[in-house]
Amino acid sequence: MEDTINKYPLLDKLNVSRETCLEFKEFMSMVREKNKQINIISSKTEEEEEMMNRHIIDTAQIIDFIDLNSSSSSDLGSGAGFPGITVAIMLKNLKKRIKIKLYEKSYNKACFLKNISKKLNLDTEIIQKDIFELSEMKTGSIMSRAFKPLPVILNLVNSNFTNYKNLILFMGKSGEKILEQTLKEWDLVFEKKKSITSKDSFLLNIKKIKKFKCK
Repeated sequence: MEDTINKYPLLDKLNVSRETCLEFKEFMSMVREKNKQINIISSKTEEEEEMMNRHIIDTAQIIDFIDLNSSSSSDLGSGAGFPGITVAIMLKNLKKRIKIKLYEKSYNKACFLKNISKKLNLDTEIIQKDIFELSEMKTGSIMSRAFKPLPVILNLVNSNFTNYKNLILFMGKSGEKILEQTLKEWDLVFEKKKSITSKDSFLLNIKKIKKFKCK
């Protein structure tokens, strides 16, 4: 554990336990193995150091925004499990009973997420459906990373979820420009937090969503 912390000092900022760190490494190993069969992450980011920084630490930093008083949280377009599996590992080791619902349309990726959850004994529910065809959903925090453009996600959450606490998104280099354009059509109550893994990125924690009425 100490060797890993020394190698990845950003982990220290997240205050993760030894058990969490070990399960992060096991998760990464499973991702690399699966990536030999199907493309679930870019081959450029599958080496340990790159995956730890670009995927694990990057997604783990949203833990401060997760509503810990809700019984569930939802990950939209889970893919390889970032951020859903990362957060599930952290919550497990924090002894928080919060079910992570992972929405993933791909059969192969959904099977992969189920295998990880079983091996690591995570409190998850893998939903292999097109989330755009679901309605009246309820959850605590909603999270999403590299799934759909911001306006599409806002419309999805606004239309298909009847109850939720907050929406957490990862914004990249063009995030400020995208947010500026989006605010012309959407009335949002939000806060921003600078990413610890990239000087050009930030986290967007949206607490209320309302679309402006067309004039």
